[in-house]
Amino acid sequence: MLDAACDANRLGAFLKDRRERLDAAALGFGGRRRTPGLRREEVAQRAHISTTWYTWLEQGRGGAPSPRVLDSLARALMMTEAEREHLFLVGIGHPPKARTPEREGISGRLQRFLDAMPMIPATVATAMWDIVGWNRAARLALTDYEALPPGERNILRRMFLDPATRAAQRDWEPVARFLVATFRAGTARAGDDGRAAELVAELSAKSVDFRHLWKENAVQMTGEGAKTIRHPVVGEITFEFSSFAVDGRPDLRLMVYVPADGIDLEKMHRLCGSV
Repeated sequence: MLDAACDANRLGAFLKDRRERLDAAALGFGGRRRTPGLRREEVAQRAHISTTWYTWLEQGRGGAPSPRVLDSLARALMMTEAEREHLFLVGIGHPPKARTPEREGISGRLQRFLDAMPMIPATVATAMWDIVGWNRAARLALTDYEALPPGERNILRRMFLDPATRAAQRDWEPVARFLVATFRAGTARAGDDGRAAELVAELSAKSVDFRHLWKENAVQMTGEGAKTIRHPVVGEITFEFSSFAVDGRPDLRLMVYVPADGIDLEKMHRLCGSV
């Protein structure tokens, strides 16, 4: 009976567990205590909500909390990003919008993973299609991102505003449509902080093609696909690409471009200097 009750009130059980794990003295709360952790009124104080409302949440009463309240509780209880996501899942049935961390770039471990694929171009992109990580194969086959200023490493800007990038696509329109649709879906999921709106305004003013595609209101997940590029050294290369989430960085996704067949792989060997 007790297990069934706890399962029915997963939000309350999770809040109570995290409340009891905190060190009251370290957070500035004194007094003698019969139980570990913070008291309910102390959590309510830290979350800027009423003690009654917080008590109801632990007891499974009062209905579902708002995302704002859950965010406040996550901060008050000093939750990790994984714990915050779980709080939203048990509280309102869906994960929170992704938060872009303050740090920029990628970890050294992720960079070493990219570098371990000498013949397979790989990049790390934000929801806005800013490239923040790449390997040598990507520089040689796709774009030399290292030679570009950070503001010019945006794939949407390059695809719609740079004639050389456009000419390098054998099938420009499907690629452009894919980029716009995934940009719309990705930035909406991540939470638009204004930067996405600024990019849309800029591209709409400078590119008729972007303006037309944006008006289609298409959305698409990054997923998998294929693309062929025209390379100035080895000619056309076809890649099969796949997108992967970066654990712990919901603002990023890993894009891996695998040569489609033996001929394409041989061209990558030539580019990378292995034959």
